[in-house]
Amino acid sequence: MTILPMTATHGPQVLAIYEAGISTGNATFQTAAPSWEEWDQSHLKNCRLVATEDNRVLGWAALTPVSSRCVYAGVAEVSVYVAPDAQGKGIGKALLQTLIEQSEENKLWTLQAGIFPENTGSIKIHEACGFRIVGRRERIGKMGDTWRDTLLLERRSKKVGV
Repeated sequence: MTILPMTATHGPQVLAIYEAGISTGNATFQTAAPSWEEWDQSHLKNCRLVATEDNRVLGWAALTPVSSRCVYAGVAEVSVYVAPDAQGKGIGKALLQTLIEQSEENKLWTLQAGIFPENTGSIKIHEACGFRIVGRRERIGKMGDTWRDTLLLERRSKKVGV
């Protein structure tokens, strides 16, 4: 497995993996993946990764800004998705560790993640990479007719913004 910067050529595979995550009902509130153009515009340009093997994208990780306010310029939200048949092999953790390194190289001081409590695998990966649960957002959003909670996790850099 190789971790590389994500490019537009990875887009179709990235979005397919995102769709697979959406279909689980425990990865995101989104109901469908956006177009590549929409996805591209909403994510930071300098912190996007793919894990590949034999030209196949096995997983991806990227950051989105949490706010346009300048005081939050060093804060971003994490997304990590792994193809269903590639899960449980350390790919998500490797992507997240590399994403953390890139975020610090790009002067980000806090990373956050909103994770459904049922997504225990994602919670464990984030905690293993230095994230801590800072709270539970009760009934923060609806999926269909069902209110869902999310756990808010964050990781503060020990290198940037200290």
